[in-house]
Amino acid sequence: MTKVSKDKIFQRQTTLQEIGTVGQQKFQDTKITIVGCGGLGSVAAIYLAASGIGHIQLIDYDVVDESNLHRQVFYKLEDIGKPKAEILSKYINSISSFVNVSFTNKAISKDNVVDLIAASEIILDCTDSLPIKYLLNDVCVLQDKVLVYGSLYKFDGYVATFNLMQESGNRSANLRDAFPEIPTEKVPNCSEMGTLNTIVGIIALMQANEVLKIVAGIGGPIINELLIFNSLDNSQFKMKLKSKAESSSDQKKRFSEIFKSENYQEISCEIEADLQISQADFKEILKQENYNFKIISVITDAAQEIPFTIDAKISLSRIGEWISNDFEESNNYIFVCKRGVISMAAVEQVKKGFKDTKLLSLEGGVLAF
Repeated sequence: MTKVSKDKIFQRQTTLQEIGTVGQQKFQDTKITIVGCGGLGSVAAIYLAASGIGHIQLIDYDVVDESNLHRQVFYKLEDIGKPKAEILSKYINSISSFVNVSFTNKAISKDNVVDLIAASEIILDCTDSLPIKYLLNDVCVLQDKVLVYGSLYKFDGYVATFNLMQESGNRSANLRDAFPEIPTEKVPNCSEMGTLNTIVGIIALMQANEVLKIVAGIGGPIINELLIFNSLDNSQFKMKLKSKAESSSDQKKRFSEIFKSENYQEISCEIEADLQISQADFKEILKQENYNFKIISVITDAAQEIPFTIDAKISLSRIGEWISNDFEESNNYIFVCKRGVISMAAVEQVKKGFKDTKLLSLEGGVLAF
């Protein structure tokens, strides 16, 4: 690797009176963990590494997929099928010799989260899993760590800094002050609902900016509020948050009980096996001349090609209307979507009223066909 001068690389930052060499050394000494190396995590990681954050741990169990590339722009075609955390780690090493970067390809869980984040002062939530977001939030409260939250929904992005120590000696609001309980219904992520790649980059950079402000002690972090940014009209709304009026010890006790009782697992992990049909069984059905299933698409992406014949296309929000007008209780139905999440939600919704009707969701969706 070409030998470079640290002074020259960070000159534009240290020239800032608010940063200087003291602030730059703070960056160098800081240890962070980024959970999720997709659209948010990859952008935040690279900008923080380029800013001089000295210790970065990357956590992601997934591999690069072709459908990731439009918004996870630091991955290349030749990276498809390779572990995201490992590829991102190599990229960071190629642009900065001043960062100690480590990675794990393990999925973060209730069993390993405490050990995985132990060495870091700031945690970045760059995941698209609601249970994991609550897991990170709860553990950060229990372990006195700062959580920089990022989330996406179509054209909207959400950013906040949770659990930051304030001058009062109390920590700022956390995720449960905004949304006390993990939603009990499936909430489709950006893979299912779609997202514009620019909002992904905007929110990732806001997360990185939060880290730099916190470490340098400058500006005003987004605390005790949740910033909601809409990329279509550039509007910003700040949802005010108020933490519970309780002592630190009472809060720790409450969150300890929450941590014990929650399993922090995706709802989709608890799918009933008899409501799914495997890809192999589905393909066998399609080979039959007169199969006795109606195939219903609930794909939200209008551009998504469906490589087999469907009998109807509906949206999940209008499934009640479809039941009233076109559903026949005596028929058998297979619901399909892009990845198998929305189709399962559709099956479960119809099943509530028609328990005896054969209803199945295609496992893995059209992408796995």
